[in-house]
Amino acid sequence: MTDSTIQTARLGESGPQVGVQGLGCMGMSFAYGPVDAKASRATLERALELGVTLYDTADAYGKGENEKFLSPFFKAHRDELVIATKFALSIPPDDPTRRVIRNDAPYIRQAVEASLKRLDVDVIDLYYMHRRDVNVPIEETVATMAELVREGKVKQLGLSEVTADELRAARAVHPIAAVQSEWSLFSRDIEANVVPAARELGVTLVPYSPLGRGFLTGSFTNADKELTSDDFRRQQPRFTGDNAAANAALLEPVRAVAAAHDASPGQIALAWVQQQAAVHGLPVVPIPGTRKPSRVEENVAATRIVLTDDELALLEPIAGKVAGERYADMTFTSADRE
Repeated sequence: MTDSTIQTARLGESGPQVGVQGLGCMGMSFAYGPVDAKASRATLERALELGVTLYDTADAYGKGENEKFLSPFFKAHRDELVIATKFALSIPPDDPTRRVIRNDAPYIRQAVEASLKRLDVDVIDLYYMHRRDVNVPIEETVATMAELVREGKVKQLGLSEVTADELRAARAVHPIAAVQSEWSLFSRDIEANVVPAARELGVTLVPYSPLGRGFLTGSFTNADKELTSDDFRRQQPRFTGDNAAANAALLEPVRAVAAAHDASPGQIALAWVQQQAAVHGLPVVPIPGTRKPSRVEENVAATRIVLTDDELALLEPIAGKVAGERYADMTFTSADRE
């Protein structure tokens, strides 16, 4: 598959059209072991050539370093792409290893100014609440975010890891363009409530970790044994110990479908996520992360794979058999509050 264009989808009811697959940029600065800036820059350029126009970052990625790293690329192609970044994970000065969730108005205003400066742009295209602080009414948080829209600092609003009720409460204050949540063959909890609410409200779903943080590609089978000590996947229950062995066995049907399409397991995992747009009747723009041009080519090619009903049925049971939670601490996820 060498076609250099991909289809597009709209963010929300009135947001921009973007490539139906975006790019998660977190790993270009931290979290997944050693980084290669030159390869990452080449990946950004190749993604844009292939029609990827939604680029996802956050102020918490590398303590702002990811936003700084992306800035030159964004400036060079400002009119060709959509910049998405996030706030909410504050780093206490006395303990840089911790993250404190903050959704209060003073912090939001501080965070947006810092992101604008690091990104070196006048406006952020899509600004997400990264995680939910349950001590602050979501209506208050979104009201502050809406002020940023009126002030011209932000164009569209997004939410991450919110419940269906939280999404509805937020939408009553201001239109929400996108909800970002984990969604993959291994993680399907949002289908019960969040996906129907998003469809009802005209909100685009932006799945993060659609490749199960790389596990669905088969690139590793046990984080403890195969990944470097600074790779945060070693802290996630699904990828270590007995859970890892059990979950690796679940990839057999993915490999079988991949063989039928002359594709990789990762492409099938991505094709499954892309096809949820038709299954559930709403726009879906996954943001797989990679740092290699060859991988972004592989990922984009997955947008043109169509799985049959029989293949979807073969893949259907996987999520229900996954061993271990997706995070060691699930309290900040929508699944814990639904």
